[in-house]
Amino acid sequence: MNTETGKDKAISTEVTIAGVTFKNPVMTASGTFGSGMEYSDFVDLNRLGAVVTKGVANVPWEGNPTPRVAEVYGGMLNAIGLQNPGIDVFLERDVPFLQNYDTNVIVNVCGKTVSDYLEVVERLADAPISMLEINVSCPNVKEGAIAFGQKADSLYDITSQIKKKAKQPVIMKLSPNVTDITEMAKAAEAAGADALSMINTITGMKIDIHRKKFVLANKTGGMSGPAIKPIAVRMVYQTAQAVKIPIIGMGGIGSAEDAIEFLLAGASAVAVGAMNFVNPYTTIEVVEGIEAYMKQYGIEKVTDLTGAVE
Repeated sequence: MNTETGKDKAISTEVTIAGVTFKNPVMTASGTFGSGMEYSDFVDLNRLGAVVTKGVANVPWEGNPTPRVAEVYGGMLNAIGLQNPGIDVFLERDVPFLQNYDTNVIVNVCGKTVSDYLEVVERLADAPISMLEINVSCPNVKEGAIAFGQKADSLYDITSQIKKKAKQPVIMKLSPNVTDITEMAKAAEAAGADALSMINTITGMKIDIHRKKFVLANKTGGMSGPAIKPIAVRMVYQTAQAVKIPIIGMGGIGSAEDAIEFLLAGASAVAVGAMNFVNPYTTIEVVEGIEAYMKQYGIEKVTDLTGAVE
């Protein structure tokens, strides 16, 4: 909490999601911040509401062949393929590092089968972490590589199974690559999800016209960055009208103004993703910008912004 004397009243940037209290509503988006090690020279992790880790699987994943990142108008495409060292290394290396900081730790979990996810969830049961974020944009190998988050019944099934095993509150990270995002949100809520995070990347493609070849070895990749923000804000707003559980909004946030849009649309918190690569100080600038906005407009509690659009 920050206290201003004189004409300014004290402001509170605290938010609570599924029983977990965050000092402010700003966190990192999975896959753009590692576990914070690479950024700790630039960013005081203690000032963030949470660090959301890169996806963690039950075994190490090599990821996709290169090239797997491409710059595009208004953002970037990535087809990293969720490369990660696996749960063993994560527990041995990343968790002890994050314990040095006074911030919430949210672990992003990925897998190719439901049992893959459950193995990681069970391994994390006694770890000092605040929440789990489940990446349902992973290809479900038993469904012909259709993402878990693209069919409502698959999403319901994986959410309910994870909720039976998880010791921490569960956030389901929704894919925007669906016809109706609210159908997916309702399925996750009905299955017991404690919160939603959205949106994940939008599938895109880039072609090198001189070589007549795909720029990414994977042909398609996930689009992130400023260009997807209007879509993400719209989906957060729609979802906030359809479910009662909290939403963590993300997609192209590069400033406090962007973050505040998401809050007004119905998000309880926000995550900064691709813009960390452009400016590693973005998260702190967003934290400070939200505080300045609250003082400018006499807003005492940041929670008063959630869903306040008219």
